[in-house]
Amino acid sequence: MAFCKYSIDMLANNTTSVDNIFINNYLPYADDTAVKIYLYGLYKCQDASAKDNTLENFANELNLTPQQIEQAFYYWQEQGLVQILNVIPFEVRYLPISDVLSSTKKYNAKKYQTFNAQAQEILSGRMITPNEYREYYDLIERFHLEKEALLLIINYCVRIKGNNVGYAYITTIAKDWANQKITSKEQVQNKIASFDILRTGMEHLYKVLGITHLPNIEEYALYEKWVDEGFDDEVLHYVAKNLKKKGSAAFAIMDKILDGYFAQKLFSVADIELYEGEKQKALQIAKTLTKNLGLYYENLGPVVDTYIFNWLGTGFSEKMLEEISTYCFKTGIRTLEGMNKTLAKFQKLGILSEQSLSEYFSDVLVVDKKIKEILEAIGLSRNVNQFDRDKYKIWTEVWKLPEDVIAYACTLAAAKDQPMQYLSGVLSTLHDKKITTLEDAKHSNEILGTKEKKTNFSSGRSYSKEDMNALFQSIDEIEV
Repeated sequence: MAFCKYSIDMLANNTTSVDNIFINNYLPYADDTAVKIYLYGLYKCQDASAKDNTLENFANELNLTPQQIEQAFYYWQEQGLVQILNVIPFEVRYLPISDVLSSTKKYNAKKYQTFNAQAQEILSGRMITPNEYREYYDLIERFHLEKEALLLIINYCVRIKGNNVGYAYITTIAKDWANQKITSKEQVQNKIASFDILRTGMEHLYKVLGITHLPNIEEYALYEKWVDEGFDDEVLHYVAKNLKKKGSAAFAIMDKILDGYFAQKLFSVADIELYEGEKQKALQIAKTLTKNLGLYYENLGPVVDTYIFNWLGTGFSEKMLEEISTYCFKTGIRTLEGMNKTLAKFQKLGILSEQSLSEYFSDVLVVDKKIKEILEAIGLSRNVNQFDRDKYKIWTEVWKLPEDVIAYACTLAAAKDQPMQYLSGVLSTLHDKKITTLEDAKHSNEILGTKEKKTNFSSGRSYSKEDMNALFQSIDEIEV
């Protein structure tokens, strides 16, 4: 009797771990009874020393006969998952599944005598080695591939590659089909028949591509994929005619091109030609816009797909995009995403025509001219930037200060060490005192004149939270 063991209640409330390899590689191919017996045995292993852990009790609990239990465990022993230690009394040891996959399994030579002879007859161009035979046995038993099905696959590979085709090619095809659940003789026959139906189309495509070698399985699979996706031979030949000198690489290139057409839902030559024409135009636009923004892209394809087609589809003309890209560069917006946000603002404002854009820019130029005059009045010769525009918007639209008051404040800020900051401070002080006329501004300055050197009109003061919120609220009118 075991020194320590689970109580019945704890055992019932515990968990039984099932290796995922069992679920993936063994469960789908075993019959229901064998799976039930394996899993119940795994559960019973947690309390192996219990007195009721016998073949008879095991059979009673599952409502099966002892012979059914024995037969199932012999099956699992053949799969390498258990080892039968004793027949009387019947004893079974569960083995690690990982060890089964990593070990070299021994196969019954008599079981495969007929298969060996048939496989060698098909592969008449060379001798099959023992290692190759073991690979075939492994395919049959691990993937539950019927022997007749594997012989059909070998024969088909010989038709494609010749009677000395390597076994690596054969096993690759067999595993691929087995993973598609093509494991029976009938399923393999249907798969090969589907390839044979495609043969005529493949032969015509090969002529267009200028390929002379026989089609292989991978190329058949790609051709079948294209046909299933809805591409007819006219489209395939249209794409292939530009790949005539690409040789074996042509199929991979075609697949990439057709994936792009499929994503765009282009299934006719007319639609593809229209798309390609628009794409060439879009590439030229992308080249111009990125140059205007001071950017360089070795591959403009993603720029076209991500931005240009979307912008053109929104209603912006090529000329508008060029003007806006120049505007973005001059205002410090020098990324495609930044330009995208700017275009979104224009769209929300309804600026979608060249005339409305021209009017908008005219308004911007008028404002910039006024800001430029302010900069020159306080002794700055630089260009207007976005920060200047934001400040001017606060002064005129949020604080509603008249131009003559701003002009007067400029005279106070002129010749200061940091004139723009000083000007901001003066205007902030006037706004706080609710001063909105030139006369009041001058009077306020006379009163504060004796303190000017000390206070410096709050030249280092920042805008209040309320002021900035008011500004951003007005800006939000064109935010997306």
